[in-house]
Amino acid sequence: MHVLTILDHPNPKSFSAAVAQTFHQGAQSAGHTVELADLHAEGFDPLWSMADINGDGEGGGNGGGPPPDIRAQHDRIARADAVAFVFPLFWWGMPAMTKGWVDRVWTWGWAYDQLDDPEVSLQRPRRGLLLVPAGARSDEMHDRGYTSALETIWMGGTFGYFGFVRRDLVLLHGATGSAARRDALLARAYDAGKALRPVAGCGDDQGKRIPS
Repeated sequence: MHVLTILDHPNPKSFSAAVAQTFHQGAQSAGHTVELADLHAEGFDPLWSMADINGDGEGGGNGGGPPPDIRAQHDRIARADAVAFVFPLFWWGMPAMTKGWVDRVWTWGWAYDQLDDPEVSLQRPRRGLLLVPAGARSDEMHDRGYTSALETIWMGGTFGYFGFVRRDLVLLHGATGSAARRDALLARAYDAGKALRPVAGCGDDQGKRIPS
């Protein structure tokens, strides 16, 4: 499998960056190839603009196709059998860079068909994984309903519309804790990479319509 990881953190020495690196080490130990999209280091522009709107609808709408920087992201995804996201839990959601990446990259006519069936992905089957460092405790998030809310919004909603026939949310609780705690979380990230397995249809270059 080829694994693409989308990393969102402005600090290259952050715990999130360490999670992405360790996750890749685990994936490589299982024989997978890896690719990192470090959004801040690469200067990705998350601002949804008229250029994006004008490019919408490729293959069925009235647009002329996405801007060049978005085509480059599409090419990355086309190579991938699994897509992982690493970003810190930020105000009980995803940081703006990740949200902007989704807004701009998952374009109409490429990721979905707004007119024909917006509930169905145009992408081939892939494995999806979210590795999300969180300062909050697991019991705190569960008792207050935050965990179930994120699962509904992200796993059933946002990431449920992109052909991820299997998708998992790994919340790395206590990421601001002790060194021993952070080492344990990095071990979880390594194990998540090592445990990656293909899903049905991975490697099929023919696009498929996958129910969300």
